[in-house]
Amino acid sequence: MQSTCCQSVPRHVAIIMDGNGRWAQRRGEPRSQGHQAGATAVRRTVEAAPNLGIRTLTMFAFAAANWQRPTDEVDALMKLLNEYLLTETVTCLDRGVKLSLVGRRDRLPESLQQIASAAERATRHGTTLHLRLAIDYSSREAILAAARRLAMTDVAEVDALNAEQFARLLSGETADAEPAPDVDLVIRTGGEQRLSDFLLWESAQAELYFTNRMWPEFDAADLGAAVAAFNQRERRFGRVPTAASAWSGAE
Repeated sequence: MQSTCCQSVPRHVAIIMDGNGRWAQRRGEPRSQGHQAGATAVRRTVEAAPNLGIRTLTMFAFAAANWQRPTDEVDALMKLLNEYLLTETVTCLDRGVKLSLVGRRDRLPESLQQIASAAERATRHGTTLHLRLAIDYSSREAILAAARRLAMTDVAEVDALNAEQFARLLSGETADAEPAPDVDLVIRTGGEQRLSDFLLWESAQAELYFTNRMWPEFDAADLGAAVAAFNQRERRFGRVPTAASAWSGAE
């Protein structure tokens, strides 16, 4: 699952979509307007990603920690996610986008769970882009849940476990499912520089890109700039530069 050291295109990009509320407040608008504008930025990004060679796109839509926000804001976000999945399923089908959810589902409204499952079924054959929406997601919770599942298995199976198998446990994917590749590039908008409990295992070797652009402002040019910055970095995975280059040539 490890990427090559001189890869020119990040095949898996993860985005922490930060700054919706601050963007709205600076404009004298309620925070909910920022989230609405953020949904439009999601559409722009999904449309632009395949043209840049991105094949998997994971977007942090709602963190497990976000349940602590004011009830009216949480309700507005749940409604917006409902609307997004309802309206974008057809678009995903037209563009060959496979859509799936990452994170807990048991705490989501029943209607959102049903709409999400229907969207996943309808788009499951998409090959242009795999769009993964992280909703009610916490990387630490996911790792703990995988560890609990692992504790219930046979000792011999635990001893033979490798990183790829654990990644399947982490994502809840079945043995015959194609696992998402490791994250190559993490983008965070809004000026903050932290991972916020997002894809900690999957991003172990990821390049990090931070921008001051608020998420509602993010567009295809911004995504292109992040990919261009990725292209300028040498990914060595612990090897010295000359060894990394030799490894790339051998591959």
